[in-house]
Order: sequence, then structure tokens, then C-alpha cells
Amino acid sequence: MLRYAFVVLFITAIPVTLQNITQQKVRSYRRTNEQKILKEFTTLLAIPNIARDTENIRRNAAFIVDMMAQRGLNPRLLEPKTPGAPPAVYGEWKAPGATRTLMLYAHYDGQPTDPKQWTGTEPWQPVFRSAPIEAGGQILSGVLDKGDLNPEWRIYSRSASDDKAGVMAILTAFDALKSSGVAFTSNLKFIFEGEEEADSPHLGEIIDLNKQLLEADAWIICDGPVHQSGVKQVVFGARGDVNVDLTVYGAKRPLHSGHYGNWSPNPAMILAHLLASMKDENGRVTIDGWYDDVEPLGELERQAIAESPKYDEELKKQLGISRTEGSGHLLMELINAPSLNINGFSSGDVGALARNVIPTTATAVLDLRLVKGNDHKRQVQRLIEHIRKQGFFVTDHDPSDGERAQHGLIARVNARAGGYNAERTRMDLPIAQAIVNAVQSTSADKIVKMPTFGGSLPLSVISDRLQTVTMTVPIANYDNNQHAENENLRLQNLWDGIETFAAIMSGKF
Repeated sequence: MLRYAFVVLFITAIPVTLQNITQQKVRSYRRTNEQKILKEFTTLLAIPNIARDTENIRRNAAFIVDMMAQRGLNPRLLEPKTPGAPPAVYGEWKAPGATRTLMLYAHYDGQPTDPKQWTGTEPWQPVFRSAPIEAGGQILSGVLDKGDLNPEWRIYSRSASDDKAGVMAILTAFDALKSSGVAFTSNLKFIFEGEEEADSPHLGEIIDLNKQLLEADAWIICDGPVHQSGVKQVVFGARGDVNVDLTVYGAKRPLHSGHYGNWSPNPAMILAHLLASMKDENGRVTIDGWYDDVEPLGELERQAIAESPKYDEELKKQLGISRTEGSGHLLMELINAPSLNINGFSSGDVGALARNVIPTTATAVLDLRLVKGNDHKRQVQRLIEHIRKQGFFVTDHDPSDGERAQHGLIARVNARAGGYNAERTRMDLPIAQAIVNAVQSTSADKIVKMPTFGGSLPLSVISDRLQTVTMTVPIANYDNNQHAENENLRLQNLWDGIETFAAIMSGKF
């Protein structure tokens, strides 16, 4: 926790410039309006936001439309062609004399979650805690009525960090600049997507229907965490992603493990062996061709990795692990390589529901992360070919009786909709350097320049259709439990994010 305080204390030591004066105005606005900002934020967080929950996802969109209308941003919903799919929320602001346009992106949907796994709270009932749960943080009452808010307090709620924090930081940054009379140096466009966590299957449709409206010199994405050291970072790319459902089959009905064990094949064991064949003991994917088409990093990107804070040993201590995969390579190096992860594995029951049976099926969900050069359809095909080489008959449906009679090993493989490729912007572009300078102006610490995010964003969907560049400026605390139970946002990260995006909106280009 001390490292965060260290960063905040030294911001005030930056020499006075026009940018620092703007930062001071933005900070003054925020301090004056903290309770108002958090009341609006927690109201947004209280609306459930799973993309497939059509009623509630549209409640989110309607609330954001109202937020933007109050700020004079002329909002509207951008609907995809597919009926019932979540809309994007769009708004704009024209700056007198501006010669370039920035698109500011965040998403308002969140990951599914099991409320029973949350500690003492519900996912969509935001609460404040005095510290992280792991550090003994206690629930605080009456926070929005208090005069002084501790920047180390945290908001616990689904999407507090990923990614309604992005929506709130962007709109509050605009508010702060407008209310303080600070000039905008770029025309601004705003787009908030409603199904990023579902792999953005309809974002391409929305862009194709609104190409002229969505054109910009750069899309600036607000999503993800700052560096693990607490230092701000600018990210030039993101991995692509595709998720695959994999099911293997045993007998057509569950069997008593005493009567049929050692005779009837157990699909859980079959799937365990199959999954084990996909990676070696160092975590390297063993599927043929997995790394063949990776586009190597350039000199500037390798330099950026070399200059980044070395934080792996500290992370290992925090996470309680004594070894890592990757044969000694650093985390920042490894996220620039394609990966294969098991998101979940299910077969039979455990705990109090465990029974002496041989289950009928075993299922895993695989997460294939891609880097520049990979193609998501080609990676899925490589996975399928690997499964075939292990002796499996591969199908896209539940096997028929005839297929069961003919094949001893059967695997159903289905790639989920919405897969997309990786994207990476060149670090030496003038607009990329301008964004780096804007973010650097808000921090006394040298910011991290990361070639590729470990997480995935639909950057290739944007760049392929609009021929524009994308950059990501994350704001959340790195220990935010993103995608998991007890997701949270540290208040100082929200405050810092507001200042960061205000600097981007008012920076020199």
C-alpha cells in the first residue's frame, strides 16, 4: 500500500507548467465533487450488467445516455443489426479550432459471477471497505455523507474496475475540464460498448453501420489495470482472444464406479490426459504451429520491456507462488506470446455432492490468447488438429449412436462467437508519443510503455474497419480481482484516472 502513497505524494513536486495548472484545476474540481461523483458511480454499479441480460444491459445504456445528456454530449444509442444485441452509447463534443479527433472508449458490461462467492456483499450492491478484504478491510457505512474520503478506501462491486471505472473516469474528466474552463485541444467522441466481456460479437456490425460517425485519428481505450508496481502505463496493443468449449464422452448414462470402474472409460480422466497433452511442464503450448506466425517485437518494444519495473518476485510473494511458467522469462515478456488457458473444468460432482459414479461427460472451457500475427480461426484449427492427433473423432455436436459405436474417443469442439485477433500500434507514431506525453505529465514516476496487454480487447475489430490506431490507458489498481469475485476499485486509482484522461483531452498534439 505504501507504494501508492509514494506516487501520490511526489506528483506535487512536478515543475509548474500549463499542464500542471490544468491538473490542479481538475484535482480541485474532483475534491469539491467527490461525493457527487461517487453517488453517480455507485448508482451505475448497482445495475446488473451481464451482456446476455437484455433488460438490465439496456438499463445501463439508458443510465449512461442520461449521464452524457447532462454533460451536453448529444448521446444516442448505436444499435447493431442483430435484434436484441446490446447497443453502444455514443456522444461527441466539438472543440473550436481542433484539427484532430480522439475517440474515448470504455465498456459498461461485466463478467458473469456467482454471488455466493462474494465475501459479505452482493455483486451489484456496491460497498466501501477500508482496505482490501485480504488485508482485513471492513465495510464502511455512510461514506457518501462523509466530508473526507480516504484515497485508500475501495469500492467493491462487479465492474467497479472493469470497466465502469473507465466510463466514470472519462465522463468526469470531461466534466472537470468543462466546469473549470479548460480548453479541449481535440474534437472528442465517446463510445461505451455493451458486450466487450462477451467478446464483442456485434461491435463490427455497429462500426460498419456508423463508419463516418466513428472515424477518429485515434481510439483511446480505458480498460484494465495500471502496472503491478502502481505506476501508470500506456499500452500499445492487446492480445486477441477466442474461447472454445471442449467436451469428451463416456457411457450414455452415469455408472456405479464400483460395478463399472476399470471397465467403462471415465471422461474426466480422458479429458485430463487430453488437456495435459497441450502444454509441457514449463507451460509452453505443445500444439504444432502455435508460435509459428508470431510477429516479433521491434527494437522500441523490446526497449520498453527492458525499462519497465521488475516486479515478478514481489508478485510471487503476494500471490503465494514459488515458481512460474515460462522457463525464467518475465511476465511482460510472456504476455507477448500466445497462450492456452483452462478457464474451467467440469465433470461429476465434488464436496458434499460427490458420488461414486463414472460421469457421462467432461467439459472444459479453453481460452486462447493471441498476439500480433496469429489468426484466431487458424489457432482454433490447430487445436482441433492436435485433438485429432491424440486419436479423437472431432465433432461440433453431441455424438449419435452410430458415431459412438464407431469411435472410441469423441470430442465435441465449439469455438464461441466473437473471437478476434491481436492488434499493436507502433510506438514511434506522433500521436502515440503525444498520448505518452499527456499521461506522463500527470506523474512524477516514469510511466510504463507496454507493447501488448495480457488481457484482450477488440482492437483489431476497430483498426481493421476504420484504419485508425488504438492505444489503451488503464486506470484500475492491479489487485482489483478483475473477472473474479470481490472485484474492487481503489479510490485513488479513480481520482488518478480522472486526471489522466483530462490530460489526454486537453493535451498538446
